[in-house]
Amino acid sequence: MRLKAIHTYPVKGCHRLDHDGAHVEPWGLAGDRRWMVVDADGVGVTQREVVGLVRLRAVVGEGGLTLRADGRPDLDVPEPTAPEPVDVRTFSSRKLRVPALPAGPAADAWLGELLGRPVRLVHLARPTRHIPATDGDHDTGDQVSFADAYPLLLATTASLAALNDWLADAGEPPVPMTRFRPNLVVDGASAWAEDDWTGRTLRVGGVRFRAAGPCGRCVVTTTDQETGVRGKEPLRTLARHRTVRQEVLFGLNLVPEDTGRVSVGDEVVVHA
Repeated sequence: MRLKAIHTYPVKGCHRLDHDGAHVEPWGLAGDRRWMVVDADGVGVTQREVVGLVRLRAVVGEGGLTLRADGRPDLDVPEPTAPEPVDVRTFSSRKLRVPALPAGPAADAWLGELLGRPVRLVHLARPTRHIPATDGDHDTGDQVSFADAYPLLLATTASLAALNDWLADAGEPPVPMTRFRPNLVVDGASAWAEDDWTGRTLRVGGVRFRAAGPCGRCVVTTTDQETGVRGKEPLRTLARHRTVRQEVLFGLNLVPEDTGRVSVGDEVVVHA
Protein backbone atom coordinates (compact mmCIF):
# COMPACT_ATOMS: atom_id res chain seq x y z
CA MET A 1 0.00 0.00 0.00
CA ARG A 2 1.10 3.55 -0.70
CA LEU A 3 0.11 7.03 0.38
CA LYS A 4 -1.65 8.59 -2.60
CA ALA A 5 -2.70 12.02 -1.32
CA ILE A 6 -2.32 14.39 1.64
CA HIS A 7 -4.79 17.14 2.53
CA THR A 8 -5.15 19.76 5.25
CA TYR A 9 -7.95 22.17 6.10
CA PRO A 10 -6.39 25.22 7.80
CA VAL A 11 -9.76 26.65 8.90
CA LYS A 12 -12.25 24.05 10.11
CA GLY A 13 -14.75 23.49 7.29
CA CYS A 14 -12.78 25.32 4.59
CA HIS A 15 -11.65 24.08 1.18
CA ARG A 16 -8.79 21.60 1.27
CA LEU A 17 -5.12 22.20 0.59
CA ASP A 18 -3.27 19.45 -1.31
CA HIS A 19 0.30 18.57 -0.34
CA ASP A 20 3.16 16.43 -1.58
CA GLY A 21 4.32 16.07 2.04
CA ALA A 22 3.38 17.22 5.52
CA HIS A 23 4.81 17.22 9.01
CA VAL A 24 2.98 15.11 11.59
CA GLU A 25 2.54 16.74 14.99
CA PRO A 26 1.00 15.14 18.12
CA TRP A 27 -2.37 16.75 17.25
CA GLY A 28 -2.36 16.01 13.51
CA LEU A 29 -0.82 17.38 10.33
CA ALA A 30 0.93 20.73 10.66
CA GLY A 31 -1.45 23.58 9.94
CA ASP A 32 -4.56 21.41 9.93
CA ARG A 33 -7.68 22.91 11.57
CA ARG A 34 -5.88 25.24 13.96
CA TRP A 35 -8.35 28.00 13.02
CA MET A 36 -12.13 27.96 13.37
CA VAL A 37 -15.04 30.23 12.52
CA VAL A 38 -17.38 30.67 15.49
CA ASP A 39 -20.74 32.33 16.07
CA ALA A 40 -21.64 34.92 18.70
CA ASP A 41 -21.86 32.18 21.34
CA GLY A 42 -18.38 30.87 20.55
CA VAL A 43 -19.68 27.70 18.86
CA GLY A 44 -17.92 26.43 15.74
CA VAL A 45 -19.53 27.17 12.37
CA THR A 46 -19.12 24.23 9.99
CA GLN A 47 -20.35 23.08 6.59
CA ARG A 48 -23.18 21.29 8.37
CA GLU A 49 -24.87 24.66 8.76
CA VAL A 50 -23.05 26.90 6.27
CA VAL A 51 -22.14 25.36 2.91
CA GLY A 52 -20.54 28.66 1.91
CA LEU A 53 -17.41 27.57 3.75
CA VAL A 54 -16.46 25.58 0.63
CA ARG A 55 -15.62 28.96 -0.95
CA LEU A 56 -12.99 29.69 1.69
CA ARG A 57 -9.49 28.79 0.56
CA ALA A 58 -7.22 29.50 3.50
CA VAL A 59 -3.46 29.22 3.09
CA VAL A 60 -1.06 28.91 6.01
CA GLY A 61 1.93 31.19 5.74
CA GLU A 62 4.81 32.38 7.85
CA GLY A 63 3.29 33.77 11.01
CA GLY A 64 -0.33 33.63 9.97
CA LEU A 65 -3.00 32.82 7.43
CA THR A 66 -4.22 34.20 4.11
CA LEU A 67 -7.98 34.12 3.50
CA ARG A 68 -9.00 33.73 -0.14
CA ALA A 69 -12.28 33.34 -2.03
CA ASP A 70 -13.30 33.88 -5.64
CA GLY A 71 -14.36 37.47 -6.20
CA ARG A 72 -12.91 38.67 -2.90
CA PRO A 73 -9.60 40.40 -2.13
CA ASP A 74 -7.10 38.29 -0.22
CA LEU A 75 -6.75 39.08 3.47
CA ASP A 76 -3.57 38.35 5.43
CA VAL A 77 -4.34 37.45 9.03
CA PRO A 78 -1.40 37.44 11.46
CA GLU A 79 -1.37 34.65 14.01
CA PRO A 80 -2.78 36.36 17.11
CA THR A 81 -0.59 36.57 20.20
CA ALA A 82 -1.66 39.54 22.31
CA PRO A 83 -5.47 39.38 22.69
CA GLU A 84 -7.10 37.78 25.69
CA PRO A 85 -8.36 34.28 24.81
CA VAL A 86 -12.04 33.54 24.35
CA ASP A 87 -13.70 30.25 25.27
CA VAL A 88 -15.06 28.31 22.29
CA ARG A 89 -16.71 24.97 21.58
CA THR A 90 -16.49 22.88 18.40
CA PHE A 91 -20.19 21.95 18.68
CA SER A 92 -23.10 23.33 20.68
CA SER A 93 -23.72 19.86 22.14
CA ARG A 94 -20.28 19.79 23.77
CA LYS A 95 -19.85 21.29 27.20
CA LEU A 96 -16.06 21.44 27.07
CA ARG A 97 -14.74 24.85 26.09
CA VAL A 98 -11.18 25.62 25.09
CA PRO A 99 -9.30 28.94 25.03
CA ALA A 100 -8.65 30.36 21.57
CA LEU A 101 -7.26 33.68 20.39
CA PRO A 102 -9.46 36.01 18.32
CA ALA A 103 -8.04 36.95 14.93
CA GLY A 104 -9.50 40.45 15.03
CA PRO A 105 -12.19 42.61 13.42
CA ALA A 106 -10.72 42.63 9.89
CA ALA A 107 -10.90 38.82 9.62
CA ASP A 108 -14.34 38.78 11.26
CA ALA A 109 -15.72 41.30 8.78
CA TRP A 110 -14.17 39.52 5.76
CA LEU A 111 -15.66 36.17 6.78
CA GLY A 112 -18.98 37.72 7.76
CA GLU A 113 -19.38 39.13 4.26
CA LEU A 114 -18.38 35.80 2.70
CA LEU A 115 -20.77 33.72 4.79
CA GLY A 116 -23.58 36.21 5.14
CA ARG A 117 -23.74 36.15 8.93
CA PRO A 118 -21.89 37.61 11.92
CA VAL A 119 -18.93 35.38 12.79
CA ARG A 120 -15.51 35.51 14.41
CA LEU A 121 -12.27 33.78 13.46
CA VAL A 122 -10.24 32.22 16.27
CA HIS A 123 -6.89 30.44 16.48
CA LEU A 124 -6.06 27.47 18.66
CA ALA A 125 -2.63 28.47 19.91
CA ARG A 126 -2.31 25.48 22.20
CA PRO A 127 -4.06 22.27 21.08
CA THR A 128 -6.02 20.86 23.98
CA ARG A 129 -8.92 18.61 24.84
CA HIS A 130 -12.32 19.68 23.52
CA ILE A 131 -13.81 16.16 23.42
CA PRO A 132 -14.98 14.33 26.56
CA ALA A 133 -12.50 11.61 27.47
CA THR A 134 -15.12 8.86 27.33
CA ASP A 135 -16.55 9.73 23.90
CA GLY A 136 -14.26 7.51 21.84
CA ASP A 137 -13.06 3.92 21.99
CA HIS A 138 -9.48 5.19 21.76
CA ASP A 139 -8.94 8.43 23.64
CA THR A 140 -7.01 11.12 21.78
CA GLY A 141 -5.49 12.56 24.93
CA ASP A 142 -5.19 16.24 25.69
CA GLN A 143 -3.72 17.27 22.34
CA VAL A 144 -6.10 17.68 19.41
CA SER A 145 -6.80 20.44 16.90
CA PHE A 146 -10.27 21.76 16.06
CA ALA A 147 -10.98 18.44 14.31
CA ASP A 148 -14.35 16.87 15.12
CA ALA A 149 -12.94 14.01 17.16
CA TYR A 150 -9.51 12.69 16.16
CA PRO A 151 -6.29 14.25 14.84
CA LEU A 152 -6.36 12.65 11.38
CA LEU A 153 -8.71 10.88 9.00
CA LEU A 154 -7.56 8.20 6.56
CA ALA A 155 -9.53 6.89 3.59
CA THR A 156 -8.77 4.28 0.93
CA THR A 157 -9.29 4.48 -2.80
CA ALA A 158 -10.69 0.92 -2.88
CA SER A 159 -13.47 1.74 -0.42
CA LEU A 160 -14.39 4.80 -2.47
CA ALA A 161 -14.51 2.60 -5.60
CA ALA A 162 -16.81 0.14 -3.80
CA LEU A 163 -19.09 2.98 -2.75
CA ASN A 164 -19.19 4.32 -6.30
CA ASP A 165 -20.19 0.84 -7.52
CA TRP A 166 -23.14 0.96 -5.10
CA LEU A 167 -24.03 4.43 -6.36
CA ALA A 168 -23.92 3.18 -9.97
CA ASP A 169 -26.23 0.31 -9.07
CA ALA A 170 -28.64 2.90 -7.62
CA GLY A 171 -28.47 4.99 -10.79
CA GLU A 172 -26.45 7.74 -9.10
CA PRO A 173 -23.25 9.42 -10.33
CA PRO A 174 -19.93 8.71 -8.61
CA VAL A 175 -18.51 11.00 -5.95
CA PRO A 176 -14.88 12.08 -5.53
CA MET A 177 -12.80 11.44 -2.43
CA THR A 178 -13.01 15.13 -1.58
CA ARG A 179 -16.55 14.59 -0.26
CA PHE A 180 -15.05 12.80 2.76
CA ARG A 181 -12.39 15.41 3.57
CA PRO A 182 -9.60 12.98 4.53
CA ASN A 183 -6.08 13.92 5.57
CA LEU A 184 -4.42 10.79 4.17
CA VAL A 185 -5.57 8.75 1.16
CA VAL A 186 -4.18 5.24 0.78
CA ASP A 187 -3.99 3.24 -2.46
CA GLY A 188 -3.47 -0.50 -2.76
CA ALA A 189 -5.71 -1.78 0.05
CA SER A 190 -8.78 -3.91 -0.55
CA ALA A 191 -12.22 -2.35 -0.11
CA TRP A 192 -13.13 -1.85 3.54
CA ALA A 193 -9.82 -3.35 4.72
CA GLU A 194 -9.60 -0.45 7.17
CA ASP A 195 -12.47 -1.98 9.14
CA ASP A 196 -9.98 -4.51 10.49
CA TRP A 197 -7.27 -1.98 11.38
CA THR A 198 -8.92 -0.56 14.51
CA GLY A 199 -6.61 -0.82 17.52
CA ARG A 200 -3.61 -1.64 15.35
CA THR A 201 -0.55 0.44 14.46
CA LEU A 202 -0.09 1.85 10.98
CA ARG A 203 3.25 3.02 9.69
CA VAL A 204 3.23 5.65 6.95
CA GLY A 205 6.78 6.10 5.78
CA GLY A 206 8.66 6.43 9.08
CA VAL A 207 5.72 7.71 11.17
CA ARG A 208 3.49 5.49 13.30
CA PHE A 209 -0.21 6.03 13.95
CA ARG A 210 -2.78 4.26 16.10
CA ALA A 211 -5.97 3.32 14.29
CA ALA A 212 -8.67 4.66 16.61
CA GLY A 213 -11.73 3.32 14.79
CA PRO A 214 -14.08 4.06 11.90
CA CYS A 215 -15.42 7.53 11.22
CA GLY A 216 -19.14 8.25 11.46
CA ARG A 217 -20.27 10.45 8.60
CA CYS A 218 -22.71 13.38 8.42
CA VAL A 219 -24.45 15.64 5.93
CA VAL A 220 -21.15 17.27 4.90
CA THR A 221 -20.51 14.27 2.61
CA THR A 222 -23.53 15.35 0.52
CA THR A 223 -21.95 18.73 -0.23
CA ASP A 224 -19.99 19.24 -3.46
CA GLN A 225 -16.70 20.63 -2.19
CA GLU A 226 -16.16 22.71 -5.32
CA THR A 227 -19.62 24.29 -5.72
CA GLY A 228 -21.35 24.00 -2.34
CA VAL A 229 -24.34 22.26 -3.96
CA ARG A 230 -25.91 19.78 -1.53
CA GLY A 231 -27.85 16.62 -2.40
CA LYS A 232 -28.71 13.30 -0.78
CA GLU A 233 -25.78 11.19 -1.91
CA PRO A 234 -23.54 9.48 -1.01
CA LEU A 235 -24.95 9.47 2.53
CA ARG A 236 -28.20 7.78 1.53
CA THR A 237 -26.42 4.89 -0.20
CA LEU A 238 -23.78 4.62 2.52
CA ALA A 239 -26.55 4.35 5.11
CA ARG A 240 -27.97 1.30 3.33
CA HIS A 241 -24.65 -0.53 3.31
CA ARG A 242 -22.46 0.89 6.08
CA THR A 243 -24.62 1.63 9.13
CA VAL A 244 -23.20 0.19 12.34
CA ARG A 245 -24.58 1.07 15.78
CA GLN A 246 -26.59 3.89 14.23
CA GLU A 247 -23.52 5.45 12.60
CA VAL A 248 -22.85 5.66 8.86
CA LEU A 249 -19.19 4.74 8.42
CA PHE A 250 -16.51 5.74 5.93
CA GLY A 251 -12.82 6.23 6.69
CA LEU A 252 -10.57 5.55 9.66
CA ASN A 253 -9.62 7.88 12.51
CA LEU A 254 -5.92 8.04 13.38
CA VAL A 255 -3.89 9.25 16.35
CA PRO A 256 -0.15 9.96 15.82
CA GLU A 257 2.26 7.92 17.90
CA ASP A 258 5.31 9.69 16.43
CA THR A 259 6.16 13.00 14.89
CA GLY A 260 7.90 13.27 11.55
CA ARG A 261 7.18 13.79 7.88
CA VAL A 262 4.91 11.84 5.57
CA SER A 263 5.03 12.16 1.79
CA VAL A 264 2.97 11.06 -1.18
CA GLY A 265 4.35 7.69 -2.29
CA ASP A 266 5.28 6.54 1.22
CA GLU A 267 4.75 2.87 1.99
CA VAL A 268 1.82 2.17 4.32
CA VAL A 269 2.13 -0.88 6.56
CA VAL A 270 -0.40 -2.23 9.08
CA HIS A 271 1.09 -3.99 12.09
CA ALA A 272 -0.65 -6.49 14.37
